[in-house]
Amino acid sequence: MRSHEAPMATVLTRIAERARREPTATFDNVWHVMGEEFLADCFHSLRRDAAAGVDSVTYAAYAAELPTRLSELVARLKIFAYRPQPVKRVYIPKSGGGQRPLGIPALEDKIVQEGMRRILTAVFEGDFLDCSYGFRPQRGGHLALRELEAVLARQPVNYVIDADIHAFFDSVPHDALLTCVQQRLTDRRFLRYLVRFLKAGVMAEGIRLPETAAGVPQGGLISPILANIYLHYLLDVWFAQQGQAGLRGYAALNRYADDFVVCLQHEDDATLMLARLRERLARGGLTLAEHKTRVLLFSRYAAERAAHSRYPPGTFDYLGFTHYWTPVGPGLPKGRLGRKSSRHRVRQKLQQLTAWLKRERHAPLPALWRAVVQKLRGHCAYYGIPGNWWAVRQYCEEVKKAVFRWLNRRSQRRSWTWVAFDAYVERFPLPRGTCRVRWADS
Repeated sequence: MRSHEAPMATVLTRIAERARREPTATFDNVWHVMGEEFLADCFHSLRRDAAAGVDSVTYAAYAAELPTRLSELVARLKIFAYRPQPVKRVYIPKSGGGQRPLGIPALEDKIVQEGMRRILTAVFEGDFLDCSYGFRPQRGGHLALRELEAVLARQPVNYVIDADIHAFFDSVPHDALLTCVQQRLTDRRFLRYLVRFLKAGVMAEGIRLPETAAGVPQGGLISPILANIYLHYLLDVWFAQQGQAGLRGYAALNRYADDFVVCLQHEDDATLMLARLRERLARGGLTLAEHKTRVLLFSRYAAERAAHSRYPPGTFDYLGFTHYWTPVGPGLPKGRLGRKSSRHRVRQKLQQLTAWLKRERHAPLPALWRAVVQKLRGHCAYYGIPGNWWAVRQYCEEVKKAVFRWLNRRSQRRSWTWVAFDAYVERFPLPRGTCRVRWADS
């Protein structure tokens, strides 16, 4: 541990402890944490290979003059001379088709955002409810899936609301978001810079887009914690305290950032809850994507109850997995919950990998091979959950075929045969898609 980590880590720990101990307390003096040593630690936590923002400053270039640059940055922060630059907008494919906008902040803005993210986490993490997952310490996707499995398999759940918020990161109203932040954090300096980040704007293809009163940039380091704060007050607390009022049976919410599902026992409760969700989100300036939001009959007894339900039985996708019920044996009506890699998500990942291989196919083979191995390990680490080993193995086989094809496009002459390629794979193995995740380890 570097020597400068301990003091600031201690300050943030004390803030977090007080926030948990005093759930109604507000914090009006947290900006003093943003000193040179703290921001240096924030800088070192950034990805070194991340894309540059509108100013084209890279990690290496900033690191070469780090002490001078941080000293100047802190000086500008103190006198409010620091102004965030517009984020650079790029687009990435969405699993369901179309493109998702992504904002890339300038590197110096990433440093400041990382510092603000740490402060917000210290203040709000103790307030977040157990139904909230994603971009939180020790509360990632595997835990969300494990808890959802426990609810679906052990609780009297017969219906699921598969919900999708339309353009969430582009729609969050700034005024409402700031009101939520001020429930716990009232430091004027912090809030002033938060407003500047929200109003920094977007640069798309060299053109500055008009400023709006809504939206947080996707890709910004501070955006996930802001999303959690906003949806904590708008959705989580409301669901726990008001949303379930008058329901006849069991109900549970599982939210990962802006994605969520609601599990319910009774059909009329599902109808009522969907209407309440529409109304509640509308009050917060958000809307449900109606073509992606639905109520479905989801139960081990769905086949028996389908004739008496207005909602069709089906499957739903959540966190990259398709959830379904499957019989446990011939002639047995009782089912077992299963999960498999989402077809749309796998297709998207293969498209992205193919585009990457096309760009990098002329790289030295050892470096290209190491990168492919790393990508496959990452896929296996997430998707290799119980019951999904065959889908992961199939994905690894598809990647192997794609690598073979693009290695043969490095020149006009065919450079690889399957015999030679298999011999190379045997010498330098690719991950094969074994089940690596155990719920007890998640």
